[in-house]
Amino acid sequence: MPDPDTARGTRLRSPSRVRLAEVARRAGVSKSTASRVLNHDPTLSVRPGTRARVALTAQELGYRPHPLARALAASTTGALALLVPELSNPAYVELIRGAYGRARERDFVLLCAEDFEAQEADEAFTQLVAAGRVDGLLIASARPAHRLRAALERHWVPHVFVNRSVPGAAANVTLDLPRASRAALAHLTGLGHVRVAHVAGPQGVQSARLREDAFVRAALQRGLGPAPVARGAFTEAGGAAAATRLLRRRPETTAIYASSLAQAVGVLHAARQAGRAVPDDLSVIAYDDVPLAGYLSPPLTTVAMPLAELGAAAVDALLEVLAGTEPGSRTLDAEPEVVTRASTTAPRAR
Repeated sequence: MPDPDTARGTRLRSPSRVRLAEVARRAGVSKSTASRVLNHDPTLSVRPGTRARVALTAQELGYRPHPLARALAASTTGALALLVPELSNPAYVELIRGAYGRARERDFVLLCAEDFEAQEADEAFTQLVAAGRVDGLLIASARPAHRLRAALERHWVPHVFVNRSVPGAAANVTLDLPRASRAALAHLTGLGHVRVAHVAGPQGVQSARLREDAFVRAALQRGLGPAPVARGAFTEAGGAAAATRLLRRRPETTAIYASSLAQAVGVLHAARQAGRAVPDDLSVIAYDDVPLAGYLSPPLTTVAMPLAELGAAAVDALLEVLAGTEPGSRTLDAEPEVVTRASTTAPRAR
């Protein structure tokens, strides 16, 4: 026999709430426009007929705004939240610093939150905004099947994706990742390497896939043939495992480009385990530059990207969303800088 409380809870939830998406579809507008009309957003520029049609459709369907969504309209906390995959990843330090500095310039406070897989953020972050705790979200998490994306579709809140591109998002603020891979390959071929390989990130992560595809294409364009690729997690262990597989499969490799600095640390470990001296027997270059790279053994050559500038641009885009404009997506037009250290040199004759 079903539990009476459970049965009673089921009855209380029926009929199901009419969703904003249904109102938008019937009215022939986007969900964002429907939300702003029903929240009486004074910055929204639409024809009076459109406003009337959305309001009438909502009335006919019996639409009732989600209580958290109603709170969103009055949310003016002066605080923004930045969601990053790992606070322990030194590559995010510059991004956080740039976002924090720009937020302060614009009279906002920036709060940072960690989004690692064992403790994945979901609707809690949209509710932070809707409950008036923060005004908007900067989302730097890169996992493709993230519950937060579904939560944003159910309850729209002001947000910007950082360092990744999500189709249909109000704004994506990204770097020119293919340019970084081409710079890494140009550095290696300039030293004389022709047997190059790539330790890539997970294929489901868009940023990793962009770096991988660009490196492979650039190698083909330079007449080097298909560059070998081994994928792994953006961790030291992931880089070590990928490099170990790669060096066993292609021992003739003289240079490796790693998709993250953490992976490059693992590549250095794998090289030592394989008896390959860096840089004499194997040159290593990594995407991302942080001070730690200069203190490894040997100091690591990197491709430095303007992460602080990226963080600042993301804050600017989010504040445009909060102001009711549609900033659209943008890619920072910044030339990557190869920071040459002791982990790369000319290949010696074998």
